[in-house]
Amino acid sequence: MVQQRPSAVGSPETAASRARLSGGAIAALSGGGLLVVFMLQNRQSVTLSFLFWRFTWPLWLFTLVVALLGAFVWFGLGVLRRHRRRKARRSARDD
Repeated sequence: MVQQRPSAVGSPETAASRARLSGGAIAALSGGGLLVVFMLQNRQSVTLSFLFWRFTWPLWLFTLVVALLGAFVWFGLGVLRRHRRRKARRSARDD
């Protein structure tokens, strides 16, 4: 007796498993939502001093710039880590 498996194409089970969010996506969406709420609650202008520069920005804009810089640094560190691990795997494979 031959058992047939249901085809994976178009099955609701497969579509549901693809629609799930990963933990990283949930964390990113939650963090983005909290950032937006924080920015909406802090709309006053602030004066910032750094070394010999002094400028006035809305606090929401400063928060957004700092968050983007932090995300850029975090992403850059992840790229460097992956590159180092890939190099280590290649050297281990060649030995």
